[in-house]
Amino acid sequence: MPYEKLELSTPAPVLSWANHELGKEEAKMAKNVASLPFVFKHVALMPDVHLGKGALVGSVVATKEAVIPAAVGVDIGCGMAAIKTQFTAEQLEGKLKKIRLDIEAEIPVGFNANKDIEKTVANWQRWVDFKDLHGGVQDLQNKAMKQMGSLGGGNHFIEVCVDTENAVWLMLHSGSRNIGNVLAQCHISTAKELAKLAELTLPDLDLAYFVAGTPEFDAYWRDLQWAQNYARYNRDVMMARFKRIVEKYLSGGKSKKPLLEVNCHHNYAEKEVHFGEDVYVTRKGAVRAQQEDYGIIPGSMGAKSFIVKGKGNHDSYCSCSHGAGRLMSRTKAKKQFTIDDLIQQTQGVECRKDDAVLDEIPGAYKPIEQVMANQADLVEIVATLKQVLCVKG
Repeated sequence: MPYEKLELSTPAPVLSWANHELGKEEAKMAKNVASLPFVFKHVALMPDVHLGKGALVGSVVATKEAVIPAAVGVDIGCGMAAIKTQFTAEQLEGKLKKIRLDIEAEIPVGFNANKDIEKTVANWQRWVDFKDLHGGVQDLQNKAMKQMGSLGGGNHFIEVCVDTENAVWLMLHSGSRNIGNVLAQCHISTAKELAKLAELTLPDLDLAYFVAGTPEFDAYWRDLQWAQNYARYNRDVMMARFKRIVEKYLSGGKSKKPLLEVNCHHNYAEKEVHFGEDVYVTRKGAVRAQQEDYGIIPGSMGAKSFIVKGKGNHDSYCSCSHGAGRLMSRTKAKKQFTIDDLIQQTQGVECRKDDAVLDEIPGAYKPIEQVMANQADLVEIVATLKQVLCVKG
């Protein structure tokens, strides 16, 4: 589906790949962002767009000489990792529950952390830069080290999937844990204070920004890159542990080289070149989809997921959606659905089916097939996956 130019009367146009009209609050949020003086060319909304804080989740915002910390959000570097294994679906027969119990025992979820710091974590080269991070996190290094290799909560997950050719894939969704959250909060707070001091007129204080060339911008950008690297490595550590668990049951513990590996952010900012100019691109719930880029677009815990390759569509700033996108809030989902609904909607998936994960029920998400149809000009599908096991954060 080609994009639609929204009628919002803003200095920067808003291009939308969604197949639905924005709600009143969503339209207001899009208008607020597109009215900022440093927004470059246009704002791009992905097919899974929905309400966020400051900026819409599923939005791509390119800016000149400024960056908005709340637009990046508090789960800096949140993203996906997936590997295609050499195993086939038949090898999983009768082993899924044991694999799930091992994952739950070996990979901490929610607010939990690892009891010990494993060697690969202790050896991560970026710990040497920790002393240069914001003063507000200087007492958190030990916690950050223990949380590396942990999942987190909410919509974060670990899944065993099978593709249409019966190959087994391992997939997970996680970010920069508590350290990324605290770093983001520290900088968002500074940006808001600066906005008040400068008496800036902002449509929403959550759009408080840093200007390039200032010490505050430099400090945020340094911490942002560090947290993004932490998030990526956190996924690597978990994936290695996850792979070992699966190999224990499917190859007697023998390590097998993956056929394909993908690790991509969908909550982050980078300096990139678009339309011949250097800009800061913030992808809030969006994946980079430059030509030949591999990406991961998961559905809900009862739907399909997709491994994709970017088409390099410049109008979307070479981006695509990051998932199905929520259809309703967690509170509404808990009111609307029952445990019986959850059992029915996750039939055939080895997962917990209790009240603690009810807000993640597939019915609370947009249909992933529609989302994919809307972005045929942004990505091509490389593999279609269906989960057979899911561990939620």
